[in-house]
Amino acid sequence: MDLGGCASSEPFALQVMDNSMEPEFKKDCIIIIDPSGCIEHGVYVFAQVENGYIFRQLVIEDKVYYLQPLHEDYMHEKRPIDVDAIKGVVVSQSGAKGKRSERKKYTRI
Repeated sequence: MDLGGCASSEPFALQVMDNSMEPEFKKDCIIIIDPSGCIEHGVYVFAQVENGYIFRQLVIEDKVYYLQPLHEDYMHEKRPIDVDAIKGVVVSQSGAKGKRSERKKYTRI
């Protein structure tokens, strides 16, 4: 993965490209990913999958890790994932316009 010159441990920003994580994350919002973030049940993660990368909520059930979308139209896409495929944890988001007042934090950096 090319992080645009960032060290692999530095937080980086991505734009959400679809509505699979609505209502919490709107299409076109910006999310901040911390590669060293704490991986635990319920956090939002950025992970590598067979055909690229994906942004989902992490669900841990009976010691099995799953990636789950939030939007009800995508719920059938819940999939198991190896913890090593998780590349970072979402720590913040801003609205599509990027206004400071629209930023929301999820964990501490």
